[in-house]
Amino acid sequence: MLTLSLASLYPYVNHYFWPCLRILALLGTAPIFSEKQVNARIKIALALVSTFLIAPQLPDTGIAIASLDGLMAGCQQLIIGIAIGLSVQLIFVAVRHAGELVGMQMGLSMAMVYDPSGGTNMPVVARLLNLCVTLLFLVFNGHLYLLEVVASSFNAFPVSAAPMGATGMMEIVRAGRMIFQYGFMLGLPVITLLLCLNLTLGVLNRLTPQLSIFIVGFPVSLTVGMVAMSLVMYTLAPFFENMMAGIFDTLFIILKGFG
Repeated sequence: MLTLSLASLYPYVNHYFWPCLRILALLGTAPIFSEKQVNARIKIALALVSTFLIAPQLPDTGIAIASLDGLMAGCQQLIIGIAIGLSVQLIFVAVRHAGELVGMQMGLSMAMVYDPSGGTNMPVVARLLNLCVTLLFLVFNGHLYLLEVVASSFNAFPVSAAPMGATGMMEIVRAGRMIFQYGFMLGLPVITLLLCLNLTLGVLNRLTPQLSIFIVGFPVSLTVGMVAMSLVMYTLAPFFENMMAGIFDTLFIILKGFG
């Protein structure tokens, strides 16, 4: 008769617990997976499936869950998973930042729509760009690359109670420049065009004071901005692909800094 005891199951629970903790932290902060529309049961199921695929290839840690070393190791798994998820969120924040800049120049900064993912209001242009890059993220298999990164992270920084390196945190801070760098690069063509248009309208206002620029300026800026945005859409896919390549390269640098 086959009998199972808690003592015999404990090594298996201990072996699968640490990868599951890191993957759960990733799914709780990563793009798309952290959306409020994604049920918590789905996140747990994805974490369990990913754990059963990754954990058998990892060595035994020998760290007891109910110990001081286990507490330190658990905190490290949460920090690594959250760091990976939040780092990938930077490229989405950069695109939303570009949408806010463009919407401000077009005169649509007050046109707000509800963002279900963040639970806050977002300018309509930023919301449109966010939806486009979310679809591109799925098309470019960004969700699969995320799982590949978290699987590779166990080689770069295995589960242990050793202290983490401070270089990884500094790399996350340096990666924050992507918000302004990529956001400004994405919105720069439209911003420059609208700036030239506003300068032209200002000159016309000085030459012909009878012309009401406040009445003509808004529809002209809106029309030119929409035409410019339609042209920017042709370059959005390769630009976002370059952003994804940059952030995933940065992730490996962050993981090496942790180790």
